[in-house]
Amino acid sequence: MTTGTINAAAAGTWQLGDRTVNRIGFGNFRAAPPPAVTEEVVEAATRPPGRTPGGGRSVSTIAAQTITTRRLDLLPLLVEHAEEMVTVLSDPALHTFTGGTPDTQQALRSRYQRMTAGCPDPAVSWLNWVIRLRDEDCLTGTVQATINPSGHGPIAEIAWVVGTPWQGRGIATEAAHGLVDWLSQQPIPTIIAHIHPGHQASAAVAAAAGLSASDEWHEGEIRWRRSLRR
Repeated sequence: MTTGTINAAAAGTWQLGDRTVNRIGFGNFRAAPPPAVTEEVVEAATRPPGRTPGGGRSVSTIAAQTITTRRLDLLPLLVEHAEEMVTVLSDPALHTFTGGTPDTQQALRSRYQRMTAGCPDPAVSWLNWVIRLRDEDCLTGTVQATINPSGHGPIAEIAWVVGTPWQGRGIATEAAHGLVDWLSQQPIPTIIAHIHPGHQASAAVAAAAGLSASDEWHEGEIRWRRSLRR
């Protein structure tokens, strides 16, 4: 959710040989699943703005903005990006660890409609970007951050995925670094990612973005963390 060969709607990355997939991003886009109509969703929809389930205050809504790095433009996700992204994400190998198969253009468009609509819980922000390689004027992947409230302030869980033809060029590293730099300017004290212990490339990307491995585990993955002093 993920280096030169290297993923958050919602984090972690998987190494597929020279291919790298952001677990949360793509399978998140497990972080932004189709919202189910549950009691929690109903409660969230009727909750006063800015209130968390426990009655505390949540972070003000944060919206994705364009992020520019040396070679890349991270552009806020639009439904229209599905037309180009369906080819970027067309390699079945990207689903080796996440399961499923590549989306059709219509399915991806529907997914992007859900993601851009935002989380039904107003205390949670889904932020998604497509990665544009400026010199080649093409999209190459996605990055994402899911911002959740916590007792110690908002936490951003990040993820990323880069299409197979563009892997091995440092795009994931540059995009993840740019995303973390942008998040560090927001009122978010903690950034995390979940990375498989055998995924050295993803670990390298997280380290380059300033995250450090912790002793915490989540669903078989190591939690990487960056705490920002305010």
